[in-house]
Amino acid sequence: MNFGDKVRMLRKKTGYSQAQLAQALGVSARTVQSYEAGRSLPRSKEVYRRLAGIFGVDLNYLMDDKEEFISEARESYGRRGAEQARKIVDEVAGLFAGGEMAEEDMDEMLRAIQDAYWIAKKNNRKYVPDKYRDSSRRD
Repeated sequence: MNFGDKVRMLRKKTGYSQAQLAQALGVSARTVQSYEAGRSLPRSKEVYRRLAGIFGVDLNYLMDDKEEFISEARESYGRRGAEQARKIVDEVAGLFAGGEMAEEDMDEMLRAIQDAYWIAKKNNRKYVPDKYRDSSRRD
């Protein structure tokens, strides 16, 4: 079950309408619709935390490793970082499609690729022109 399916199921179980959930989260109803349709994920972990609190579930239930990776990339590197992270996740998933590899091994491979992403971002940071650097994100 993906994030959108979980949100829809929990929202219906708790009796919230999309508009009521949006108001409780402090986002637009369109944003909640987008979450449920699987078109987007929350932009920050804080939204995941609020959702977990509203629904009375553990944060880890809402976020899998892939979603957490994309969320952290967005928080660290903005929209472009999130797009890069999503592309990595999608491409890695494509590598394993129809394969015989154990789920634990696939998860470990994804974690290794994610670690490589963070190392590459850190090492390449010195090559980013100053005009593209956000002073609040500097190491």
